[in-house]
Amino acid sequence: MSMTYYLVLAFGTGMALGAFFSLNLWSSVRRMTDAQTPWYFMYGSFMLRILVVVLGFFLVMAGRWERLAAAFLGFVLVREIMVRRLGRKPKVS
Repeated sequence: MSMTYYLVLAFGTGMALGAFFSLNLWSSVRRMTDAQTPWYFMYGSFMLRILVVVLGFFLVMAGRWERLAAAFLGFVLVREIMVRRLGRKPKVS
């Protein structure tokens, strides 16, 4: 298959990893106040997010830096979209 196919696939996988990371972070922060031990909750959530994302990048890369770059671009793009959609809420007077 062509290199373009693999780059598009890596970009899409990076977008999926970015969505996983951002939604998990957003969910963890919202639920942190209800946790009995917020430190352990946030630490466990952080470790899960990092483990999944690093493993995902490693598998997508398959020894090719171009695939890693495409996946990283997809990750950053989705992260920016999620920050803009979920990050700031309009102030209600």
